[in-house]
Amino acid sequence: MLTSSSRLLRVLSLLQTRAHWSGQELADRLEVNPRTLRRDIDRLRQLGYPIHASSGVAGGYAFRAGQTLPPLLLDDEEALAVAIALQVAASGTVSGVEEGSLRALVKLQQVMPTRLRRRTDALRSAILPMQRPGPTIDAGVLATLATACRDQLQVGFRYRDMRGQSSVRTVEPQGLVHTGSRWYLVAWDPGRDDWRTFRIDRVEGAPSAGSHFAPRPPPAGDLRAYVSGTLAGVQHGDEAQVVLHRSREVMARIIPPSAATLDAIDDARCLMRCGVGQLDSLDSLVYWLMAMDVDFDVLEPPRLHERMRAAGERLARNLGRTGA
Repeated sequence: MLTSSSRLLRVLSLLQTRAHWSGQELADRLEVNPRTLRRDIDRLRQLGYPIHASSGVAGGYAFRAGQTLPPLLLDDEEALAVAIALQVAASGTVSGVEEGSLRALVKLQQVMPTRLRRRTDALRSAILPMQRPGPTIDAGVLATLATACRDQLQVGFRYRDMRGQSSVRTVEPQGLVHTGSRWYLVAWDPGRDDWRTFRIDRVEGAPSAGSHFAPRPPPAGDLRAYVSGTLAGVQHGDEAQVVLHRSREVMARIIPPSAATLDAIDDARCLMRCGVGQLDSLDSLVYWLMAMDVDFDVLEPPRLHERMRAAGERLARNLGRTGA
């Protein structure tokens, strides 16, 4: 038989594992009678835990959201995961959460048992975050957009595009995608009658939620695939097509989805497709093709052939001057 304090912790742990427990089932799991269980529930309520009780055939107990945040029970793996997430958040791309993440991490480590604190310290010393190349975003903006996605609410905001031009947009948000360096909002834009991807760091000011909207099937069947295709330029604009003389599995470990899409041709080749627009995009593609140490055949566009030829001639001239 558990002691009273241990039993209270056990009740909390069980209530957090399921949305609803019948009174008899919960009492049986704790090996106590229903009257003792009711007393334990009352004690937990006095401590601030929002436990809802219902009567009848389908009655029982359920953990509900309250006005304040009560203490939470975490097992070893959950506590370790939270500690790692807080450490990453403290040096991440979402501004405004760094200090809160550090405070929460300190509080968590203070109550950790020695075995967990040692594992957390080992991970902290081994994980060395690099300087993020992407811009930071406001945590409040991210939270507002996430809520609008969840509740299917239209959202309005002022948006600055890649050319620096600002416009007011009202969209139906579908979801948020994080690529590792940037956050994106995928939304249906009624004004354009099409899906659009918005970089959240280009949202100016605070977004405002509006009326409800009917949900739509996600574009491309998957938001991450849609964003990857958009970033690769395959959805809009000129497209480069290059046959790489390596299997798709090999090239997928080298080329991220945000840079290009890869389609298998056979066991030894794949087709790379990526967007190209301005001259600097073509030159960047030329550089990466020459740097990848992979044989390739350029299919499209003709301008890419010209830039490759010019790069080859320039390389030959430089090698000729050095006698190589």
